[in-house]
Amino acid sequence: MSRTLLAAGVLAVLLASAPAFADNPRKDAQAQVDFGISVAQKGLWREAIFRWKKAVEIDPSYAAAWNNLAIAYEQQGQFDSARDAYERALKLDPTNNFIHQNYDFFKEINDRAKRGATR
Repeated sequence: MSRTLLAAGVLAVLLASAPAFADNPRKDAQAQVDFGISVAQKGLWREAIFRWKKAVEIDPSYAAAWNNLAIAYEQQGQFDSARDAYERALKLDPTNNFIHQNYDFFKEINDRAKRGATR
């Protein structure tokens, strides 16, 4: 078999299998979310942020991943980023009560802290 035919055969196999990876971005994003949850439970918040950022890069419409990212930003004191991520999650899933509760709690604590800082 010539090198050209072999290379063409390998390329054909790669091209045929490529859509399988791109067909289910939610599944790939979910794997990142799950891993992020496992490291967050161990207190590894920077790794969790990395994983959840990866999840929303893979699937920008994944509201739960944005919510998790917001929680991690909040945990790390990155309040502007947390607010942005919560708002993105709510824009994607405006009827999700869980996200609403998290964001409302965040706003309450954050606003109270800001009021205390101005006194």
